[in-house]
Amino acid sequence: MARHRSYSITFKRQVVQEYLSGETLHSLAKRHDVTRTLIRVWIGKYEAGGFDEDTASATLITEYEARIAALERLVGKQALELEFLKGALKNAPRPKSGITSAIIGPPASLSPKDAG
Repeated sequence: MARHRSYSITFKRQVVQEYLSGETLHSLAKRHDVTRTLIRVWIGKYEAGGFDEDTASATLITEYEARIAALERLVGKQALELEFLKGALKNAPRPKSGITSAIIGPPASLSPKDAG
């Protein structure tokens, strides 16, 4: 499977500005080894203000804030689960004296028939 290359905002801005200064899509695509379609996408984003440093920073901050909010919800959920389990452990019945096990059961007493 082919891996996608990622390009810096500076590089994208440079290619778009070369296009706006009069270069053809074909020559730019050939020189920079990118597709004409990708350059067209960059031009659209550039014209929409997508390559401004402030816009890129704001997008990154928004993504980080969403990730932080998701992690905070997860931490809150885990804190509630811990409190619930602590309460359940505190209210759980205490084992009776004597050794008991689910595997071996309570200690066996010898019957008079087996003792003799």
